[in-house]
Amino acid sequence: MLFRARQFSFTFPRPTLLMGIVNVTPDSFSDGGQFLSPDLAVAHALKLLDQGADILDIGGESTRPGATLVSEAEELSRVLPVVEQLAKRVSIPLSIDTMKPVVARAALAAGASIVNDIAANRDDDTMWRIVAESSAGYICMHMQGTPQTMQSNPTYTDVCREVSEFFRERQQRLVAAGVALDQVVLDPGIGFGKTLEHNLQLLGGLEAHTRLGRPLVLGVSRKSFLGKLAGAPEADRLPGSLACASLAVAAGVQILRVHDVAETVQAVRVTEAVFARRKN
Repeated sequence: MLFRARQFSFTFPRPTLLMGIVNVTPDSFSDGGQFLSPDLAVAHALKLLDQGADILDIGGESTRPGATLVSEAEELSRVLPVVEQLAKRVSIPLSIDTMKPVVARAALAAGASIVNDIAANRDDDTMWRIVAESSAGYICMHMQGTPQTMQSNPTYTDVCREVSEFFRERQQRLVAAGVALDQVVLDPGIGFGKTLEHNLQLLGGLEAHTRLGRPLVLGVSRKSFLGKLAGAPEADRLPGSLACASLAVAAGVQILRVHDVAETVQAVRVTEAVFARRKN
């Protein structure tokens, strides 16, 4: 199975890819404000690279529940200097975490190779045509509602089945917009329009999504459902994050989006080593 993102390509099976999170925001749920200046964001990104990140995911707008929307101009002013500097200094893919086609196009022109689109539930195909024209990778994430509404009353009859159906329908629409399937990876959107029970059901049913023929990316790092399960504040959610990372690898997830790269690399490589020796 191939994932292609402009000049980069990854063939699976292979060791799990780690996507390091670079939030250039004042209000992200975990590290908002820590890396708001371009210099701090670039330094953080380079640290994640040294720790073993295979991809760097750069975002300029918080997508936590109830987050305040920012303008295109503000988001561009946050992310473009970071993308431009990193494109000159690193040789791994840069991902732009945005819902805005204008921001995606500018970031791709500045050197990004992947669009991480939490709003893949969109109706307009402008974003997908930008992805098609640029040959960028595309992360298609499931979300019920918007960041402003997604946690008001998320409702499903069968969350695993409905997320899989969403992915199948989106793949058809992406192809219709000119996106090749080898540009696409799928993200079930843990915490995006899901209750604690929905998140647990999705994590327990990840194998079902591996049958869709595309790589899976999973983002659970430091999320609030871990705090609800273990009574842990944000600063103490690393153990739960690592448990989910290992479970995801065991289920066949190919990409993990994480804050704590060094710790996750160790957990993932141990999990991979054990499973490589497991007797059928």
